Amino acid sequence: MTDVTFNGASVAARPARRDIGLKRRYAAEQRFRLYGILAIAIGIFFLFALLFSVVSKGYTAFWQTSINLSVNFDPKIIDPQNKRATDPNVLLTANYPVLARNALAEKLGVETSNRPALRQVSGMISDGVRTQLRNIVVANPSIIGTTQNVWVLASADVDSANKGQVDLSVDQARRKVSDQQVEWIRKLDADGAMVQRFNTGIFTFGASSRPETAGMGVAIIGSFYMMAIVLVLSLPIGVAASIYLEEFAPKNRLTDIIEVNINNLAAVPSIVFGLLGLAVFVGFMGMPRSASLVGGMVLTLMTLPTVIIATRAALRAVPPSIRSAALGLGASRMQMVFHHVLPLAAPGILTGTIIGLAQALGETAPLLLIGMVAFVVDYPATPLDPATALPVQIFMWANEAERAFVERTSGAIIILLMFLAVMNLAAIFLRSRFERRW
Repeated sequence: MTDVTFNGASVAARPARRDIGLKRRYAAEQRFRLYGILAIAIGIFFLFALLFSVVSKGYTAFWQTSINLSVNFDPKIIDPQNKRATDPNVLLTANYPVLARNALAEKLGVETSNRPALRQVSGMISDGVRTQLRNIVVANPSIIGTTQNVWVLASADVDSANKGQVDLSVDQARRKVSDQQVEWIRKLDADGAMVQRFNTGIFTFGASSRPETAGMGVAIIGSFYMMAIVLVLSLPIGVAASIYLEEFAPKNRLTDIIEVNINNLAAVPSIVFGLLGLAVFVGFMGMPRSASLVGGMVLTLMTLPTVIIATRAALRAVPPSIRSAALGLGASRMQMVFHHVLPLAAPGILTGTIIGLAQALGETAPLLLIGMVAFVVDYPATPLDPATALPVQIFMWANEAERAFVERTSGAIIILLMFLAVMNLAAIFLRSRFERRW
């Protein structure tokens, strides 16, 4: 009797223990799913926090405050001795900011005899007006003696105040915009003579110590030259090396060492490539510092491992049956590779190359070591001319003390992210458009 009861209790207890074990496994699985969802949520939160911080600070950089002035190109100021017919340099050295200052003073009703007020009026206009008016006069000297309607850039402090980035409630001694200038800003806004226009200068201007005239033009051209050099050098060299290692090289200790070193080079910090470029290209070969050619060659060294690894993976993805069929029909190994395997691997190769270029576009450390932090105002005509790059320009602006450079830095980051996004979207499109499923 006792044995039967014991056996019955044992049989009844087994399903209960089994149910408890299943519940624990299901609970552990649910917890693991929650941990995964939590990890993804944290990552997305920080990503959106980063993007919100950059966009909220940088979107105003794409708008610039401008003032509409009726500028009198007074010959007494531009060419008081009437020498421009014999000496064209007179037009280059004229005091053009005075023309803009007098035009704004007249619009604001400020007497030219009031020196303190005139200094405040001058502080509302960007110093870049000198170049702007000079270019107008040099391009068409016949306007001397006439009055022209011209849009000029406001100074960085006035621009920040007009955008609401300056706390006007504090005492004027603690801000760079005086109460009088604030009153003038409101008057110009009410008259429609001061507006925020799309800032094309951020895409076209070169380096400048004045935030309102600083732009990414030189950096964009320099990055374009470097990416072109990286593409021209890394794609053929990387593809050729990959084809040899994957299709022709014998499997021995030497090729194993080469493969290990290629994988190791892909993980080497980028600053090491900058040191290598500084020692070889600048120190040994004597190439010019700050040149796009040197920067492109340094970034090529950094990009090659990525291109080689991606190309080899694309070649391995081609089924062996393609190779066997080509060889079985009498094709040589060269014909088999270039007529059959390489075209089928092309989408993967292009994807890896674009990703490598996107990685190179965002690199800063190797470019700093080869001197691409130069203050370059003029566009580089060739890859041998001094230039800078997008990430380096961001680094330089981030070190500036002016408040207006904060929005310029964030605006430049937005531009760089847009370039990177376009390149990555191109890689995704090529992969989805031309990839073949086996």
